[in-house]
Amino acid sequence: MARRTVANWASRVVTWWREWRDRLSLRAQLVTITAVLASAIAAGLVIVVQISLAGAASSTTERILNDHARALVTGISAASPDGVLNVPRSQLDPGVAVYDKSGSQVAGTVPPSMQEEFKGLSVATKKRIVEGGDRFAIMALPFMTSPKLQGVVIITEPLAPYERNEQVAMVVSIIAGALLVLMAAGSAAWISKRVLSPVAQMARTADEWSEHDLERRFALGAPTNEIRALGNTLDGLLDKAVTVIRAEQRLTSELAHELRTPLTTIHGAAYLLALRTDLDDQAREDVALIKNSSASMSNTISVLLDLARRHSQALHSDRTQLDDLAVELEGLPMPGGHLNVDLSPALSINVPAALAIRAVSPILNNALQVSDRAWVSARADGRSVALLVADSGPGVPDQWVETLFEPGWSGNGGSGLGLSLARRVARSGGGDVSLVEQRNQHGGATFAVTFPGGRAARTSPARGG
Repeated sequence: MARRTVANWASRVVTWWREWRDRLSLRAQLVTITAVLASAIAAGLVIVVQISLAGAASSTTERILNDHARALVTGISAASPDGVLNVPRSQLDPGVAVYDKSGSQVAGTVPPSMQEEFKGLSVATKKRIVEGGDRFAIMALPFMTSPKLQGVVIITEPLAPYERNEQVAMVVSIIAGALLVLMAAGSAAWISKRVLSPVAQMARTADEWSEHDLERRFALGAPTNEIRALGNTLDGLLDKAVTVIRAEQRLTSELAHELRTPLTTIHGAAYLLALRTDLDDQAREDVALIKNSSASMSNTISVLLDLARRHSQALHSDRTQLDDLAVELEGLPMPGGHLNVDLSPALSINVPAALAIRAVSPILNNALQVSDRAWVSARADGRSVALLVADSGPGVPDQWVETLFEPGWSGNGGSGLGLSLARRVARSGGGDVSLVEQRNQHGGATFAVTFPGGRAARTSPARGG
């Protein structure tokens, strides 16, 4: 039972330490650990000093009592040559008494507060040291000057001076220990700040970068220490990442450019073919499918070209008010159903309206393909604004959640590019696309398209409708 209790207590301490450690920065952990170790060392030094002083005081007290008692016994022996116990009065200091072998007091005075201790020691057969009265050390030393001349000398020594020395030493030790802890913690804080400042600078620099700021590097200099070596390694990784990103941008741009011309031809031919009056119903339905599919592919290619050519700084320099965005959303060609747009004019997003439209329109298309109604609303969340797209469809099954945004995956037989492309467009503007609710109050799903933004710089008059 005891072992189990100790094990449980140790487990709780370890758990508490890990939780507390995870809430602290690395620098705070180093300072705390240093302060704890310094405190343990200081406490150990205080204990060692006190134990050493206590031992020294005890040894000194015993030596003084021994010297005094033996000097008194020598004086008694010299004053008792005829076998009668005589005690020189010059050696009888206060708190000193001499007893004969029967335990009767022969000379000296007994302090009133130590009557009991003196009485018990008066018949001692060997040397004894006890404490008594108001912090006094009492020693009983039996002696024998001749076969018939025996007795006991009892001597006292005050302990107050030794205790005062121990108290002063304790105060000095505690102050020295506190100074040691403060110096250790301060040194750890200063050293860790100096050592970790390049890491903090790297974190701030990386936080300011964007995915289009491809030329910036940490550039800490020659790898003369571990931190600079880390910076050089990360710069090398950034060089490799830039190579991959540029290759992807170039490939995307080239493919999109090469596909745009034949798609434009296909779309124009389908449009002209749809104008013919000699087509039967089946042929007209096939032509409409070709026209819609080519228009969708053309829109996707336009988005890919925009992503390959735009830069984050240019994107974030634009600001779009949500009431202006609502007008463009309501004018989008949709596959059918009813679209309800309710965007507050008091909010704005820090991206161009065209980019926001390209991020939201694939989600709206999906929503109106699986339901007859869709709603677009907005909410401010700190330094960002979320455009919420909800529908009244069947919702998103649990087994689709993990693969919903993967390119090429589709749960309704489509190309599988809508949601993944919408997320990529949103992230190019510093935002994101996420699934908020698998089943909302209307029965369908709710998606959030988030962009940097907040309160609008101006408030437009309410739109009529």
